[in-house]
Formats: sequence, structure tokens, C-alpha cells
Amino acid sequence: MATWSTRRRKKPNIRHELFSFLMQSILRYCSQSRSLVKKVFLSRQLPAFFQSIMEAGSKPSKVKKEKKPKAAEADASSHPLELSPPPAYIESRLKLWADLKAKYDAELAAKTPEPISITLPDGKVIEGQSWRSTPYQIAAQISQGLADNTIISKVDGKVWDLDRPLEGNCTLQLLKFDDPDAKAVFWHSTAHIMGEAMERHYGGCLCYGPPIEDGFYYDASIEGRQISSNDFPALENLMNKITKEKQPFERLEMTKEDLLKMFEYNKFKVRILNEKVTTPTTTVYRCGPLIDLCLGPHVRHTGKIKAFAVTKNSATYWEGKADMESLQRVYGISFPDGKLLKEWKQQQEEAALRDHRKLGRDYELFFFNELSPGSCFFYPKGAHIYNKLIELMRSEYRKRGFQEVITPNMFNSKLWVTSGHWEHYKDDMFLFEVEKEQFALKPMNCPSHCVMFLQRPRSWRELPLRYADFGALHRNELSGALTGLTRVRRFQQDDAHIFCTPEQITSEIMNALVFLKDIYDILGFELTLALSTRPDNFLGDIPTWDEAEKSLATALDAFGMPWSTKEKDGAFYGPKIDISVTDAMRRKNQCATIQLDFQLPIRFNLSYVTADEGGTKSRPVIIHRAILGSLERMIACLTENYAGKWPFWLSPNQVMIVPVASAFDEYGLNVRQQIWDAGFMVECDLDPGTTFNKKIRNAQLMQYNFILVCGEKEMSNKTVNVRTRDNVVHGEQTVDHVCQRLKHFAESRVREADEKF
Repeated sequence: MATWSTRRRKKPNIRHELFSFLMQSILRYCSQSRSLVKKVFLSRQLPAFFQSIMEAGSKPSKVKKEKKPKAAEADASSHPLELSPPPAYIESRLKLWADLKAKYDAELAAKTPEPISITLPDGKVIEGQSWRSTPYQIAAQISQGLADNTIISKVDGKVWDLDRPLEGNCTLQLLKFDDPDAKAVFWHSTAHIMGEAMERHYGGCLCYGPPIEDGFYYDASIEGRQISSNDFPALENLMNKITKEKQPFERLEMTKEDLLKMFEYNKFKVRILNEKVTTPTTTVYRCGPLIDLCLGPHVRHTGKIKAFAVTKNSATYWEGKADMESLQRVYGISFPDGKLLKEWKQQQEEAALRDHRKLGRDYELFFFNELSPGSCFFYPKGAHIYNKLIELMRSEYRKRGFQEVITPNMFNSKLWVTSGHWEHYKDDMFLFEVEKEQFALKPMNCPSHCVMFLQRPRSWRELPLRYADFGALHRNELSGALTGLTRVRRFQQDDAHIFCTPEQITSEIMNALVFLKDIYDILGFELTLALSTRPDNFLGDIPTWDEAEKSLATALDAFGMPWSTKEKDGAFYGPKIDISVTDAMRRKNQCATIQLDFQLPIRFNLSYVTADEGGTKSRPVIIHRAILGSLERMIACLTENYAGKWPFWLSPNQVMIVPVASAFDEYGLNVRQQIWDAGFMVECDLDPGTTFNKKIRNAQLMQYNFILVCGEKEMSNKTVNVRTRDNVVHGEQTVDHVCQRLKHFAESRVREADEKF
């Protein structure tokens, strides 16, 4: 059969065949159809067509096919920026607000102002008027710049809206963004801005929208619409409009009856009002069309939020309970200026590279598997780190008077009923039946240590009695809350409980703080201390709590480091000292804790015989103490802090032997065996397919602390040539000397072993 280029003429035309060949060569680089070539050729316009291509000076551009949008993108683009008409509940909410707010404003205006004194932190006193003067006005009297940079105020120690009138004589603090309370308020206010954008874009019912450790989120129930990251530009667009409008945050106290009417469209808010609100009245806050059930306080207006980003979304359940309604959650972050947001984004990029889950895979330290969710598998190198941390604590226990104990993993529920955990913690325990009795895996060690204390009469001479326990613990965390090593179901702690007399509390707390600082100095962490005081759901009597808090405060003062107070953040059984550490990324992580407990000794009826002649009995006090905290969480923090560059004593990659050629492999293996026998993590690279320089580079990339090179000279002299992962060359050393130096670095736990060889 004749090809298409010869159908027109039986006899081939050399000139046309040549042009046809040139055309086919050119058209290999373009996407035009072959039918067009045929048409041009048959119309004898090849020379003109070829000339037009040559004149263009380049090959014809490709015809780009339009990409079909992904399903999520198509879904996002099919929805308007704002619902039209807006949800009907917005108008009804605003109407009720207008009526009640007008009434409140009239009542406020009718109040008779009285002279008041406002005391600033430096002791200066400013005069004002009750029901008229506001913290913002006081700040503006001092400096307009101060007023503009203040996020929120504290009145008599409680956070207070800047535009809320002062009610009497008070102390006043003006907080900027760097204050934790101000940051929480700033993020809470941004959550309301995002909530307004969500209502305007999705409709639905908003649920909780709190600030969190690094930003904020809002939960919502949205029918017929799945939130995706493709919605984020629309939400940010609306949030940008809201901030430009500088909508004021307005506070209004309402009766429960009016609130139930206002939020009758939202079953979640109704549930909060019926189950959580126990007072006749509570507050709502408004910004623009959004009115939400909220205790506040908030920034003055939405314009204070200068930079923000919607960061991610996820699924969740109402109040985190898997048997409740499914909700959708949107997260965000915000700052008072764009520079801070840019820095935060850069930090997130760096944090992604340091993510312990990624590094755990890259360095073969640990992994997770769906066959045991929330329970980590540690490879040999990860187990090395795990065991070295335990060795560190055990080496200190003997010096500091701790005795290690071993306790069972499962207990009859009667133990947890006695301890009080059954009432407060049952839902977070793994429960099962044994011979028709209810049992649970232990989520903490303290009740079992009380059982040990009870086994025989105790004397004052035995106190303080310090029990330490590395037993495995299990907590039934929700699957959606599991996050690498930082939130797991199975873990171990460097747990300890100190049974002491009330007179020994201050000294034992002081000893615990010194112990903690010594360990964290070895690990290279900076400490931040905070005293968490009596919560609303506390057990016991207030005088006992006050005495306990005083003891902790005295110990903190004596310790000499700065500390802050976290009001109402203590455990239900006693006040505590929260310790957070700052890593190489300047992020704070909470691992350690020191808690005072007067309740557990009462519940277990613990006692000891005093030194009195009559042999009277007295009640001991328990100090709960964990320095590393969860070993899993600490390994996550250390992995991200070191980013694979572990200090020698803790490193899973301590030494790599690199023979310069295969002729020296046997000597390299002999050196490896000597260093292995000395107790170190060592490997020898014998890969024949990798060059010597590549082996050195691979060892450096895998962050081996020391790389020992073996060649002809080293084999003859029974030596190795020592270099580090940072390419510092320490030169030729005998193997015995290398082992001695490595042993010194391991025992002294210095962080700069690579430099000090």
C-alpha cells in the first residue's frame, strides 16, 4: 500500500521528499497533528510553511492540554466565597444580641462612677473611675505606643479585655504578644475570626474553637461538605476581609435562658449550656456577624491580627469521644506582624526535616505498625538509645538514694477504685475480664507503689523512701490522637515516688530539682519552670492545698531559677511543678514533672510510726517525680533536637571503620571486633562497589561520630587514622588509645567528644 506522502504522485518528487523529511524532523518537537502536515504538503505550500517556521526562529510551541481539576479542587471551586443568602441563624442571633446589648449599655451608663486607684507592676498608682476607665485608656495615658502594642490586660491577676471598664481598685498588668497569656488570647481571637469565615463560607454549626500550644483550631459540624486544603485560600480571603474591617470584639453577659434561645439552631452549643454551664449567666463575644459562647477575653478588634495562615484540617469527634458525632477541624496560626509569620513558616520547614518520625525511619531507629497502633518497634539502634537513657538514670539513682522496684502490669479494678483513678481515668485504661473480675493494664505506677508501702509497718527512720520504676505503662489514647513517639499507647517512664514526712517536702523537692537540672545539662536542654496550682476539681481541703503550694514555692525560690505560676492547672490530687525544655529549634516540650500528693496516702490509709515516745502514727506525703518523663517522648524530643547528630555517649552510630582497599578488609574487621568488645556501636564498610571517598561521605551523612580509616600504614603499625563526621582529622592513633578515649567519652557523657578527641 502507498503511504500518504505518495498518493498524490506516482513518481516521487525529490524536492518534495526532501522537504517532507525536514518537516518530519522538525515536527518531532511539536504536538501538531499529522493531518496538518498532509494538508500542507498536498496543497504544495511546503516551502512557504517551512519558511514561516524558519522565520519564527524557533520550533512551534506545544499545544498544552488543559488539566482536569482534581475532585477536591473542582469541589472547592464550585462553591461561592460566601453563602448567599447567609445562614438564617445569623440574623436571628444578631437581633437578640441588639436587644440585649442595648439594655446592657443603658445599665452601664446608669452606673455611678467612683474614683478608683489602679496599681501598675512597678508600684505606680494611676487614678481612674469605676465603670468608665478601661485598661486601654490607662495604657494610652502612659504611652500610645504601649497601648497599641498591648494584646490584653490582667486585672488582679485575671486576664481582662482592654475595653472592658474597671470595676474598682485593682492591680493592672499590660501584656504583649511574647507573654503566654497574651499569646493564648491572640490565638483565641483569631480562632473567632476563622470561625466567622467558616460560617460565612460553609454554614453549619461551630463547636469548640480554643487556642492551643501552637495556634488554634475550630471544630464544626458541616452537612454535605468535606473540608479540604483547597478551601484554605477562600477562608484566608474571608479572614483578610474581616481583619481589614477592624470588627470590635464585644462582650455580653447573658442568662442561660436567652443563650438557649440564641443557640437553639446548634445542638452542640445547647449541649454545652445544659451540661457545662452551671451558673445562671455566662458570656458571649461578638465580632461582625459571629456571636459565640465564650468566656474570653479577646483583643480589641479584628484588625490587631496582622498575619495569619490556615494550616491544616482533620476529622475529629465531639469532645474527642469516638462514640459521639463526627466533626471537621480546621487549624491555624497568627501573629501581630508578617515577619513573625515568615519566621514561623521557615521554622516549620526546618521542623519537617527534623521530624522524629522521618529521622526514625532514615536512621533505622524505630517504626510503627498498624498491627499495634501507638506502640513503637525499636530497631537495635533505637533500643541502644532507649537503654542508654535508662542507664543514665540508674547510674544516678544509687547516688541519690533511690531504690528500683518492679511491679505487675495488670491489676484488679479494686486498686484503681481505691486510688481514685477509676473515677477520673477509667476511659483512658485498657480494660478486660479475668475470671469474671474486671482488670486493667496499669496506666501509672503510683497505686502499686502504695501497695508496696503497705506491706509492713513503716518507721520514720525509713523516710524518705524513694521507689523508682521503669515498668511498661499502657493508656488507651484515641487513634486520632496518636502522634509518633509523642503520644503513644505503650510507654515507659523513669517514674519514682518519694514517701516522706511533711517536714521533708521542701528538701525533697529541692533535691528533685537539682537532679533534674543535672540530667538536662547532660542532654543539653534549657529548663523553664512553672508552679501549677489548685484546679476546680481538686480533692481534699483548701488549707492542705495552700500548705502544699507554699512548700513547692519555697523549694522553687531556694532553687534559684525563674519560675511562673499556672493558675488552676494542678492535678486533681495535688499541686505540681511543670518543667518544659527548649530544644535547638527554640521549641518548648514538656517531659518532666514533680507533683505533690496528699490524697493518695489518705485513700490507701498509709502511715508511719513517728519518733514520739508513744509511737503515734502519722500520714506520709507522696512526691511523684519523673525527670525524662515518657522515654518515648524524650527520644522524640532528642531525635528532633540533635537531628541525627547524637552526642557520642548516646549515639546509635558511634564508629565506622573504613578500609582504604579490600586488601585491608580483614584488618578493618579485627579493629571493629576490638571496638565492639569494648562496648561501642561500630560497623565496618566492606562494600566493594563503593569508592573510598564515597564510604567516608556515607559515614558522615549517617552521622557516625568517628570514622576510623585503615590502610597499609595503619595495618603495619596496628593503628587507625581518626576523623570525625565534621571532617576534623585527628590523625593516626593506636587502637588501644582509641578505645580508652571512647570509654572516657562514654563515661563522662560529654557532648563535644568529636572535637575533644
